[in-house]
Amino acid sequence: MELVAIEILNGIVLGVIYALVAAGLTLIFGMLDIPNFAHGSFYALGAYVAYTAMTHANFPLALVAAPLAVGTLGLIVDALFIRRLARAGHTYQILFTLGIVLIVQEAIVLIWGADPTSVDVPAALSGGIALGPISFPYYRLFLVAVAAVLIAAVWLGLERTKLGAIIRAGIEDSEMVEAIGYDIQRLFTLVFALGVALAAIAGALILPIRGGQPAMGNELNAISFVVVVIGGLGSYAGAVVGGILVGLVQSLMTLILPSASEVAIFAAMVLVLLLRPQGLFGTR
Repeated sequence: MELVAIEILNGIVLGVIYALVAAGLTLIFGMLDIPNFAHGSFYALGAYVAYTAMTHANFPLALVAAPLAVGTLGLIVDALFIRRLARAGHTYQILFTLGIVLIVQEAIVLIWGADPTSVDVPAALSGGIALGPISFPYYRLFLVAVAAVLIAAVWLGLERTKLGAIIRAGIEDSEMVEAIGYDIQRLFTLVFALGVALAAIAGALILPIRGGQPAMGNELNAISFVVVVIGGLGSYAGAVVGGILVGLVQSLMTLILPSASEVAIFAAMVLVLLLRPQGLFGTR
């Protein structure tokens, strides 16, 4: 029973990381209709930027530097390339983002080397809290709290602010929003940057637990698309719930059949698609 409790807690930790990455992908793919197959690469890049910041400075700086640096890169990529390729159709956007995957992976090898990297948990967050007969690391509780705050903040920004209302209106009818004086393409570029920044900070948060390696974004890329499909294309709440659900399924499967823990994720996606093709919270 104690082992099940530990795996449930670990599943929640893994789930909020998936939710954070998938929330960013939902903004880009589900809302902006950009098939960003490089999303996992931005997650990996965030981890390595955080690694540099933690090696030369401290952990708080890493949590700021990763989303800022990668978000700025996202601004440049969207403004100079992806927006222009939108006129040619999704095929060219897909090919371009697949190219980014290779570029980022090789850039990581050139800058940081091919060997895996690791960092220690910040000293202030070392140790654990006693939960009955088990102990759970403080850092993992911190990770869940930070991810929850970020997810809630982005949701509030989209649903409860004027800027969020303009963005949502632009997604529905961009011509109408531009007609009343807003540069909707610039706003969409900001949303793209926000999406990749969420992936980057997820990479920074997971770094002390799993470390980093050049291809770490590939697995997350596939899982984040699975989460978005399960939650429902374009549904922010669906991305969050789907991420936690996938994390729990993967973690609990390690108790039953460890070798099938990743297969279970895709099996869950197939089941959802068969029963509810639009996803748990989707409408299309």
